[in-house]
Amino acid sequence: MDAILEKISRIGIVPVIKIDRVEDAEPLAKALCEGGLPVAEVTFRTEHAKKAMQIINEKFPEMILGAGTVLTTKQVDDAIEAGAKFIVSPGLNPEIVRYCQSKNIMILPGCANASDIEAALSFGLTTVKFFPAEPLGGLKMIKALAAPYVNVNFMPTGGVKENNICEYLAYDRIVACGGTWMIDSKLIANGEFDKIKELTQQAVKTMLGLKLDHVGINATPSTSEGIANEMAGLLQCDVRATSKSFFAGETVEVMNENGRGTHGHICYTVNSVDRAVRYFEARGYKFVEETKQFDAKGHLKFAYFEGEIGGFAIHLKNAA
Repeated sequence: MDAILEKISRIGIVPVIKIDRVEDAEPLAKALCEGGLPVAEVTFRTEHAKKAMQIINEKFPEMILGAGTVLTTKQVDDAIEAGAKFIVSPGLNPEIVRYCQSKNIMILPGCANASDIEAALSFGLTTVKFFPAEPLGGLKMIKALAAPYVNVNFMPTGGVKENNICEYLAYDRIVACGGTWMIDSKLIANGEFDKIKELTQQAVKTMLGLKLDHVGINATPSTSEGIANEMAGLLQCDVRATSKSFFAGETVEVMNENGRGTHGHICYTVNSVDRAVRYFEARGYKFVEETKQFDAKGHLKFAYFEGEIGGFAIHLKNAA
């Protein structure tokens, strides 16, 4: 996977923004970055797109900026000059695809059917924009198209919202989703950037799906089963033995040996450990490298945070 695309995939949501006033570019980018989404597709639907991208690149160099609604080779040149790392087009225009490839910039052309995908494959492209996603049949249609084209991945845009983002991202052939629900044009027009930051944070929270799974208590081989039985009596649940512990129901694990954490550990599940780790690392948290576990496709599925909170180590794992 292209390095830029890999970074976008770990973020998960690509805000699609339209800039009507140049002065909105900096506070909007600030709201998105502080909200947890340091990426944006700036649409070339207005005359201010190039200048807006230049401002964002200067003020927030950590942002991954793309240019959207690119229809001409001049717009490709403007986007590259403004610092774009990728190009997005609403449809597949062979001239634009060839021009982007000659400029060594990633392009995600809009594809709506099998013929579009085959045209993309003829250019060596294996990741495409699926647009407009919901009107075209949404996730059901993406899965139908993905079946015969086993090497093609998708970035759906159009109708993807907070109530369906997790369903889309749960499908492993979707690298990320474009969305606009956190950046309502009225909020931008009214200068309500704090609200945009709040909506962005909520979008990230929904995407991550952070949930308490269980608490692990450090014990010894001679005490662990007894503690688990006591907890099971309190919680009115069964005890389940594993190779290294006893579970009282599914929420309390009593370890046979002291594991990580002075007193034990706390486990949280997330929709994607890859995206969760990226998010927390951006906020300054660190993870213990030797605790990281990966699935067969090389995606993170388990990781411990460095340090403890209240004597408990904390780890993340993928939700079942």
